[in-house]
Amino acid sequence: MAEREVPDWVKEHLDRYLESDGEDGHIWNGVPTLLLTTTGRRSGKARTTPLIYGKVEGEETYVIVASRGGATHHPSWYLNLVEAPSVTLRVGAEVFDATAHTASPEEKPPLWNMMAEIWPQYNDYQAKTERVIPVVILKRA
Repeated sequence: MAEREVPDWVKEHLDRYLESDGEDGHIWNGVPTLLLTTTGRRSGKARTTPLIYGKVEGEETYVIVASRGGATHHPSWYLNLVEAPSVTLRVGAEVFDATAHTASPEEKPPLWNMMAEIWPQYNDYQAKTERVIPVVILKRA
């Protein structure tokens, strides 16, 4: 099986984040990003992806959006965490385990609004696809 194709700009962001222990890369285009490591559902290999995040105030809970820029299919990292919800997060220099779940229809609206305030393009991404874009809740283990 071939290695997954990752755009160069994603590789560069990931490398900068890791090499600087989050100092260069935690803030990307003015927004906070974390590194999500999932287990590949087919390969079983660790897969790390930089993603924009929000944090639930007063909790050790992080929120990410499985937008894939409004593509018709879910991103691979999302399919991986649905299958294996135990993940690892790097937020800046801090690395910790977390458990992921997709926000329920009741949980999603305020979390979507929070994330759209951070990255308004999420609303554009949802408008351009028929796929319901999932919001993922990551709770520190």
